[in-house]
Amino acid sequence: MPILGILASAITGNLVTTAYESIQTVTVGSGGSSTVTFSSIPATYTHLQIRGITKSARTGSAANDLIIKLNGSSTTYAHHQLYGNGTTAGALATASTTQGLLSINSVPSSGYTSQFGVVIVDILDYLSTNKNKTVRSLAGTDNNGAGTVSLASTLWYATPVAVTSIDLTVDGAYNFTQYSEFSLYGIKGS
Repeated sequence: MPILGILASAITGNLVTTAYESIQTVTVGSGGSSTVTFSSIPATYTHLQIRGITKSARTGSAANDLIIKLNGSSTTYAHHQLYGNGTTAGALATASTTQGLLSINSVPSSGYTSQFGVVIVDILDYLSTNKNKTVRSLAGTDNNGAGTVSLASTLWYATPVAVTSIDLTVDGAYNFTQYSEFSLYGIKGS
């Protein structure tokens, strides 16, 4: 049990020394949107976090993956994902692709009129010019008791540069529907 105490102390310490500041919120209007973009990101934080609620224009019952591109780049990304739905679990990995996979979280619009998926995305050391960018996400959907929870990580292994813009899309080229909302936060501290 001593390890759990050490972990709890570390978590508590980080929560005390970390400050989140709101940078921008994007709410999708009527008619939907194919992309949500954060640009002109201030260079005054240690890490970035995106918190979102989302629904896609896809019909059917399957949820969609959320896709991220940093600085508009289609240069090489790699990603890993673990997911489960209460009955089965799965994993996937891609070593070389043109976009970063976040997590299964975008609820389809048909049959789920009042439900949205949720996601939290961390972009670590976004200003660093000497290491590649790591993105991690935790997401979930309910889908009337048949939902999915997923944990994903993405590595953007282009030449290291500071992240100045972030594009979010729904896998499969579906639009985000009205009232999908994403908020970008800057994280100060360790």
